[in-house]
Amino acid sequence: MNALEFEGIRRAYTRGVEVLEGVSFSVRPGEVVGLLGKNGAGKTTLIRLAMGMLEPQGGRVRVLGLDPRERPIEVKRRVGYVAEDQILPPFLSVGQVVDLHRGLFPTWDDAMARDLMNRFELPGTRKIKTLSKGQARRVALLCAVAHRPELLLLDEPASGLDPAARREFLETSIRLLNETGTSILFSSHYMTDIERMADRIVMIHGGRVLIDSGLDELREEFALAMVPRAALASRERLAAIDGCLGVRERPDAWHAILRLSPGEARATLEARLGLGDVPCRAIALEDMFVELAGRQS
Repeated sequence: MNALEFEGIRRAYTRGVEVLEGVSFSVRPGEVVGLLGKNGAGKTTLIRLAMGMLEPQGGRVRVLGLDPRERPIEVKRRVGYVAEDQILPPFLSVGQVVDLHRGLFPTWDDAMARDLMNRFELPGTRKIKTLSKGQARRVALLCAVAHRPELLLLDEPASGLDPAARREFLETSIRLLNETGTSILFSSHYMTDIERMADRIVMIHGGRVLIDSGLDELREEFALAMVPRAALASRERLAAIDGCLGVRERPDAWHAILRLSPGEARATLEARLGLGDVPCRAIALEDMFVELAGRQS
């Protein structure tokens, strides 16, 4: 059984304007999946659907085999969740927030909670409202993982934190994964974080899944082709090649992302378009995101 399944998810906030148009992908047990997409692509919507905070207008969501809208309590007891805009009760102390969560989760691990309190140097008597952003995010992570969830959902959890705090956050998540086999779905704009944590990436663009690929496959089986505009006047001919994910206009060249190795990309461009010696290279994750998020076709 998959830890998380999205099947044909459709969701709109404005009538006739769908944010998600039939999105399907899954997260396997023990897998870490990085969710990519520019602002407004639907990443937060997908995670809120998994938490049962929203209902799909089409398609199906299953969390640990359960419908999060029909079985909300059971799902929330087995899932950890940290969001960028997560708000903890400001009038409670850190210790009181931990005690509150201890009472909510039958699988709460006091030893893990104490270890994280010490590791994060969290002052148990301090009120949440007096904490820095980084400290408050650490409290949220502690509460999300100390019950040893089967699935951890992280929605831009390290946004706004300094590099040291982000690394600490990620290392704690990785440690949980290694210790318990927890599945993780997380969205982030930090490509280095994605590369550090994820086994696989899913990129949402235009309401659909544009890429669903393992990181090793991404490095070996995708290429950036830089076709001189003087050699090819029409973007459409390039976009029509099988395996072309998008074409971006640059001052002196078309930048095309192809689901082909660099060697295969060069051979295909020569065979299909008669273009020889086109520069084609493997592409880093951050460069791929920029090229695809800014594409024109």
